Amino acid sequence: MTKKIRVNVRSLANVAAVRKEKRNGRDVVIVPSATLPDDIVMNGIKYPADEIAKSYMTLNRTPAPFGHPKVNGKFVSARDPEGINVSYVGAWNENVRQEGGRVLLDKVIDVAVANQSENGKAVLEAIDKGDPVHTSTGLLCELGAANGDDHKHTAMNIMFDHDAILLNEDGAATPEQGVGMLVNASGETEEIEVINSALSEADRDLDWAVDMAVRAAEKIQKASFYERIKTAILDAMRSEREPQANEKELEMADEKKLEELSAKVNTLSEGFDKIGETIANAVTAAVKPLVDAQAEMVANQKAKDDAEKAELVAKIVKANILDEEAAKELTLNAARALAEKAKPGKAAAVNGAFKPGADNDEWAGYDLNANINPEKGAA
Repeated sequence: MTKKIRVNVRSLANVAAVRKEKRNGRDVVIVPSATLPDDIVMNGIKYPADEIAKSYMTLNRTPAPFGHPKVNGKFVSARDPEGINVSYVGAWNENVRQEGGRVLLDKVIDVAVANQSENGKAVLEAIDKGDPVHTSTGLLCELGAANGDDHKHTAMNIMFDHDAILLNEDGAATPEQGVGMLVNASGETEEIEVINSALSEADRDLDWAVDMAVRAAEKIQKASFYERIKTAILDAMRSEREPQANEKELEMADEKKLEELSAKVNTLSEGFDKIGETIANAVTAAVKPLVDAQAEMVANQKAKDDAEKAELVAKIVKANILDEEAAKELTLNAARALAEKAKPGKAAAVNGAFKPGADNDEWAGYDLNANINPEKGAA
């Protein structure tokens, strides 16, 4: 019997791309997020691209609860009535699609409904502050046999249940085991194993870290600049409240104070102009190791993909499916698919109507003058 499990896949939402809209006269906040990449392996389970492609649309219009709902300490479906009661914050998932080998979606939050609960208010506050907001996709699947050395099982018949919003939860990637509840077709409750997994989103984490560093540096520099301006203005105002000997002295003092204040402002402005350069240099130095590591990962993956493609091109050319020039123009995924036809028993059939070297012009041999009467002209 095929084993059924529940998996919660954690990732980081793209808070930097949050947008606000009006729908049916109601304010909503839209948070882009992503989940399962094609052929990802987590906790010894591989999620094949074809299985994801068959099932990802089941995530459309599902709830986006606050955390994974639990009843009596056990995970339940986000669509379970009790699960809705304990976790609903007016959010749902939509615009589900596959792009770049990943499942992308938008998390829509109704502001008025979210403000009716403390959890909903916490979500809106975190988004406004630009704090990191994690998401976790709850799905059900069956475990099939492994077809490679890097995993123990293969996920099959995937069914997405929800994509939750997570705040203030442990961000460690180490999975924890748990037990969930599922109501089966007979209406009975059965317990199934729950596996918590986490995606590595190094590029998005890096973007968030850089964005936060720049914001923090700007706040510090601006606060210092404004404070100095405020102090200079207050000093000038205090001086103006001091009694003056006569009107002429007052005018001279005002002009002198104005010159001094202008000089201070000019000096501060010159310093403020360099803030951007200072921040840029500091951030560049801080993130360079991460950028270099990411670049090395990309280069290694490209080399691996190029080697695989070269091998596939050789198979395709050898099987006389395409010539070498045409085969090299294929993408890696297209080469993988076409190389399957190079296996014994899978070669593409040759079109019998096609005759190499023949002139396939459909107008060949047609005489434009055949229907013209020399006496009457064109027919």
